[in-house]
Amino acid sequence: MKKLRALCVALAGAMLLTGCDFDVYKLPLPGGADTGENPMTIEVEFADVLDLVPQSTVKVADVSVGKVTDVSLDGYNAKVTIEVRNDVKLPDNAEAEIRQTSLLGEKFVSLRPPAEAAPRGELGNGDVIPLERSGRNPEVEEVLGALSLLLNGGGVAQLKTITSELNKALDGREGSARSVLTQLRTLMRQLDDNKGDIVTAITKLNRLAVSVNKQRNTIDAALEELPSALRSLDSQRNDLVKMLKALNRLSTVGVRVIKASKENTVESLRLLAPVLGSLADSGSDLPYSLQSLLTFPFIDAAVGENPQVARNLHMGDYTNLSVQLDLGLPGASGPGLPTLPTNLPSVVNPTVIVNNVVKCLQSGNPTSTACQKALGSVTGVLKLREECQKPANKDKDICKQLNAIPGLPALPGLPGLPGLKAGAQRAAPGQPGAADPRGPTMGQLMENYDPDLVALLVPAVVVE
Repeated sequence: MKKLRALCVALAGAMLLTGCDFDVYKLPLPGGADTGENPMTIEVEFADVLDLVPQSTVKVADVSVGKVTDVSLDGYNAKVTIEVRNDVKLPDNAEAEIRQTSLLGEKFVSLRPPAEAAPRGELGNGDVIPLERSGRNPEVEEVLGALSLLLNGGGVAQLKTITSELNKALDGREGSARSVLTQLRTLMRQLDDNKGDIVTAITKLNRLAVSVNKQRNTIDAALEELPSALRSLDSQRNDLVKMLKALNRLSTVGVRVIKASKENTVESLRLLAPVLGSLADSGSDLPYSLQSLLTFPFIDAAVGENPQVARNLHMGDYTNLSVQLDLGLPGASGPGLPTLPTNLPSVVNPTVIVNNVVKCLQSGNPTSTACQKALGSVTGVLKLREECQKPANKDKDICKQLNAIPGLPALPGLPGLPGLKAGAQRAAPGQPGAADPRGPTMGQLMENYDPDLVALLVPAVVVE
């Protein structure tokens, strides 16, 4: 009966256990690290947790700070829940690793700051350490398995043969081999130092290759034309050789000339320095002054900065131009008179005739040489006055000036100057038939001629 009762209890317990989701790892185990009253809970993702079990230790710098509370499967990865004391200070990007206490010791979770990144933030309750920041150490079984592959199916058996052949090859050549290895090490070091330049050169070479590929048609055409170009160069080889020889002689002569003229060239450059300095000091004044060269004396603002503005200008427009004109009037005595312009279309030479008359008036002496020349050409004066009476020549400058000269003989039908006889010479003072010995007065001249011209032409002749 006792055996039957025990069997029934065992069956009932087995049925009870099979009816529930029972896991031996869920059973609370004694021991484990002390996590304090308010521990932090952190989840760590691993690709492989080996035989890590709950209650395993969690360490920081080989110091126990917590324990593993749960190990579960999340897809194809393992998710480990750990509890650590709340006074543990780790960065938010901390790393986790499964390690062993010894060769055959227990597994534990090691937490540490990142090895290749700068720490940031602070690890807190509920944080997750992702798969890329977790890992594990290799197992003893894995190391022994890899070693067995190397020893059994690897090339260990051939190491003796390789060593023997190397000894034979290097026997007596140790120095050369050492030199080769040294040079190889130097080469590799230089390659490593210039790694960036090598990469840059390869990149640029790639771009060059791409550009050449795009210009392939042009390159093909150039290569097709290259034979004819080479033939042309070959046919002109003698001329090219002569040219190079002549160029060599020219360079020799040029060197001699430069050496001979060195001092003069240096002196010229030294004298040129002040000129260039003055040009530099002028700054922008010189180019700005050239803007008004084609429109001198008016600037662009006066004639228009563009064709449209210049087109709107009209004859008679005013500009801000101020002109002072000084005329020199050289004469025989005292202030002279200018040579009158010749613009009368006639066979008569008006300039000579009028000049003789003006010089006679300037002399103030009827017997002077100038007056003799003027009186000797009375016919020319009369003919000139006759030409000036024509409507076409009425407004000519020479006619206006001729009419302003006092004492000229009058034409028939024209009033002569008081005291003078038409067609006759003026008698000298004291001679029979002479008029007033003092001659016409300034008032008489101004009554018959333009007052301004009288004041200009005969200031030293007329007696008031």
